[in-house]
Amino acid sequence: MAKLIGYARVSTRDQSADRQEADLLAAGVRRDDLYIDHGVSGARASRPAFDRALNALIDGDTLVITTLDRLGRSTQNMLAFAQELRDRGAGLRRRRK
Repeated sequence: MAKLIGYARVSTRDQSADRQEADLLAAGVRRDDLYIDHGVSGARASRPAFDRALNALIDGDTLVITTLDRLGRSTQNMLAFAQELRDRGAGLRRRRK
């Protein structure tokens, strides 16, 4: 059964991901399918929760984010990532308010 996988990120440990988390839960993401990186810059290649979220995606699932800047370091990087999701049979959706 297809499910929603949520991803949130804050760049510093002082920032709170509460709003992103609430938005993702409101979008229908189950708490068990929510992955959050704390204190991780988008410029870093390694984002542990992001990697776990991607590993959780299977054919038919959708990755839900709050804003596009949570995904990548550049437009080219985000486009390549979107293609990777399509190749895997997964979707991408931004949480709309």
